[in-house]
Amino acid sequence: MQVQHNALIIGGGISGLSAAYYLGKAGIRCTVLERKPRLGGVIHTSVQQGCVLEEGPDGFLATKPWAMNLIRELGLADQVIGSNDHSRVTYIVRNGKLIRMPEGLAMMVPTKLRPLVTSPLLSWSAKLRMGQEIFRRPHGPRPDRSVHDFLLDHYGQESIDYLAEPLLAGVYGGDPREMSVASVLARFVAIEARYGSLTRGVLAEARARARSSGAAPGDVPFLQSLKGGLGQLIQTLSDALRPSAAIIQAEVESVEYSGSGGFRVRANGDSLTAGYVVLATPATDAARLLSAWQPELSGLLAGIPYISSITLSLGFEKASFDHPLNGHGFLVPKKERKYLFGCTWVGNKFDYRVPDGMVVLRCFLGADAMPLDDRALVDAARTELRGIMGVKAEPMFHNIVRLPNSMAQYTVGHEQRVRRIEELARQIPGLCLAGNAYHGIGIPDCVRMGQEAAARIIAASEPSGYKPELQRA
Repeated sequence: MQVQHNALIIGGGISGLSAAYYLGKAGIRCTVLERKPRLGGVIHTSVQQGCVLEEGPDGFLATKPWAMNLIRELGLADQVIGSNDHSRVTYIVRNGKLIRMPEGLAMMVPTKLRPLVTSPLLSWSAKLRMGQEIFRRPHGPRPDRSVHDFLLDHYGQESIDYLAEPLLAGVYGGDPREMSVASVLARFVAIEARYGSLTRGVLAEARARARSSGAAPGDVPFLQSLKGGLGQLIQTLSDALRPSAAIIQAEVESVEYSGSGGFRVRANGDSLTAGYVVLATPATDAARLLSAWQPELSGLLAGIPYISSITLSLGFEKASFDHPLNGHGFLVPKKERKYLFGCTWVGNKFDYRVPDGMVVLRCFLGADAMPLDDRALVDAARTELRGIMGVKAEPMFHNIVRLPNSMAQYTVGHEQRVRRIEELARQIPGLCLAGNAYHGIGIPDCVRMGQEAAARIIAASEPSGYKPELQRA
């Protein structure tokens, strides 16, 4: 059976759903093909014993506008909450103990002298090394290099081990020795080119922002989320699609391009044709679908690596919990790491997540823990929590989410790779790529890429009326 569609969107995560939504606003019908029984990709919220459990990301950066723009359009603005930044204290494990990160750090860039000097987290030699960085002078743009090499040049190895590596692992899950600084820390690369010193540049930018906006830094929360969890966004977005989009659970087997005839997509044994296709899948899946007729593009896509992660939520009765929770959680540096990358104290970070009388610890584990069965995983996490926090209480429940090959890694040379990928994709009229493999792993960036894919289709099909506004951060 062959069915004709205006546009096919392969992948029902936030990027694909955003593309479908903005196409629908322009009056272009589309079909979303998603192989899993639910939409949302890694975004999923569940509830256990009254606790709101995020099984993927728990929030999005407030400084990037695209997710918030979509939330407003969907009528969810009154559901938005900010992170409790007044209590945002993060601890780093050193020698098996929780040590508070110094105040005034922008990533690992110090903006306050006293907290850094008095912190027991770093040795005096490391503090001296970090302090001397302010005297660096600019040398102009430099080629891409690893995050490790970039930060080593500025602040030294110890500050990487006990600041940068755990912070980056908490976001990307990867190795700073492989990450591209141009793709992961682009802002700091620009600061280096202009000021030489990251410390001096960050301080100058903060002063300039304060002068231009008149707003105190604490006026905008670091993260935003929804009261009922980010699953609210997926549910509301998928409901909004129903009038203009068909949503089909299907395994896509192949994508072929026939020139003026558009695309032929084979899914669940059926053949679907469309003038436009949005590949909103992991890059590895896009590579598989294009391999038969786009070998170079497929090879470049396949070269974007992914890593696996596990989220484990443990719920405790508060009366039995034997550790004070003053802050938002802790991170474990690679030098101290077994399985646990870090742990969020959920009720402290966001309101509306944990009822009174309960405590939820949200633990993050890496690929090394994937072979463990559920019981062994819980036991391993509890053993580490006992050693780090002294937690002996028996959890009332646990929730395990395994996300194999879910986190795209931006390795050295990523910008050049993506530039060539997009150059090749533009040579195929009607083909668009979207997702966390290209220009940002967070929810706002994925919404933006879905919106941009829709905008290209809208421009090519020249519908009357609506054209989406592509706001920049």
